[in-house]
Amino acid sequence: MGIGEILSQVGSIMASIMFLYAMYEQFFPQHLRRNFLRHTNKLSTLFYPYIQIKFHELSGEKLKHSETYKIIQTYLNSNSTQGAKKLKAEVVKDSQTPLVLSMDDNEEIVDEYNGIKVWWSANHTTSKSQSFSYYPVSEEKRFLTLTFHKRNRDVITTSYIQHVLEEGKAITTNNRQLKLYTNNPSDDWWGYKSTKWSHTIFEHPARFETLAMEPEKKDEIINDLVKFKRGKEYYAKVGKAWKRGYLLFGPPGTGKSTMISAIANFMNYDVYDLELTTIKDNNELKRLLIDTSSKSIIVIEDIDCSLDLTGQRKEKNEKDDDKNDEKMDPIKKAEKEEQKKSKVTLSGLLNFIDGIWSACGSERIIIFTTNFVDKLDPALIRRGRMDKHIEMSYCGYEAFKVLARNYLDVEFHDELFPVIEKLLGEINMTPADVAENLMPKSVTEDSESCLKNLIQSLEIEMKKLEEEAEKEKVKANEKSEEKVKENGFTH
Repeated sequence: MGIGEILSQVGSIMASIMFLYAMYEQFFPQHLRRNFLRHTNKLSTLFYPYIQIKFHELSGEKLKHSETYKIIQTYLNSNSTQGAKKLKAEVVKDSQTPLVLSMDDNEEIVDEYNGIKVWWSANHTTSKSQSFSYYPVSEEKRFLTLTFHKRNRDVITTSYIQHVLEEGKAITTNNRQLKLYTNNPSDDWWGYKSTKWSHTIFEHPARFETLAMEPEKKDEIINDLVKFKRGKEYYAKVGKAWKRGYLLFGPPGTGKSTMISAIANFMNYDVYDLELTTIKDNNELKRLLIDTSSKSIIVIEDIDCSLDLTGQRKEKNEKDDDKNDEKMDPIKKAEKEEQKKSKVTLSGLLNFIDGIWSACGSERIIIFTTNFVDKLDPALIRRGRMDKHIEMSYCGYEAFKVLARNYLDVEFHDELFPVIEKLLGEINMTPADVAENLMPKSVTEDSESCLKNLIQSLEIEMKKLEEEAEKEKVKANEKSEEKVKENGFTH
């Protein structure tokens, strides 16, 4: 039989199959076709020993991107794409490896787990639906298919998939760039592609190695953070939400914001900068909390200035304010009304950091900063809410040595370091002011001249302190003389 005859017979068979399929589509009712397919699938499972699980890219009521799909894709990209022959390249934002290779459509790769072989394939289908949706999505739907032998069903569904998800999450955490979030006003939350949080890449270079602080205090904070990061089982055992609160307090310029950045870089956590004044009520505060991710730091800076969190309500003052508002200038009145928009209460904030809703998510650090710790309600900063209180104090000699090493690459100076040590023991100067004096202002300045600039600034502050002490002494003497005269005595 020649090749021409073989091709002719194949063509005839194909035409017959297509004709029979067209007749089947035309004359078989829908319910009969469903029954036929169901029984066909049952028959095929008797002879086909493999099981398939599909993971779709879009899922849920509004077809949002599936986190599971992303995590599995990350795992496959890192562990299994070396065996793929067809790859596609993508530029991924917010990642330390912006060019990512993944298997192309209809490509299959093999993975192995405890001696068991499994097959992953990337597939897609094109939707024929013409319906209108308020949330428009691509007509192309992608999914990953996992195929394995049915005798390994228990191992794959319990151990292997969990292994893939854990490995994928770890790879994502290690490769991603940290993000700095800020909350949007609630008026901007609704609508297509609207979000409660906006973000940018977090690129602050602060590290504990460069933080101006006494080594013992620094080590204490680091050990506390390490203990928290490894505490998943411990927190579950004691029945507490896996979170920790830090209160950073001290004068302006003592490094509270730098400390937050150092913690974020050390823990590899995203930072959520929460602006309380843009939040209308306690319900919005809860919604923002739910929308934060695990492995993150939630920051409220200058909390004593953000809102009136004393928990006190004085009706008389409110009535007086209402009367005064009627006589107030329209512009000032509008400004006052703007300030009154936020109705977040102390109770709402307490529930946010320590209530039932605080357990939504895990591995979170909540940080408050304040310049005046005595202004805060004790209920807000008690242990259990703000677990660790860290005082950010004025620059001491050990902190100065860190700054000298950072800014000047100087470890010690025989003449100038002892002078600076003596002055810092007598003068309160913030690390920010010390750093400003140490930073070279021109190419001609060397390390010695910068150290002398610092000594000069400290001496000026010392002179001011002495002058103020002298003035206080004079005032005290004058008061003493007045009391003597009042009693009818003279010198």
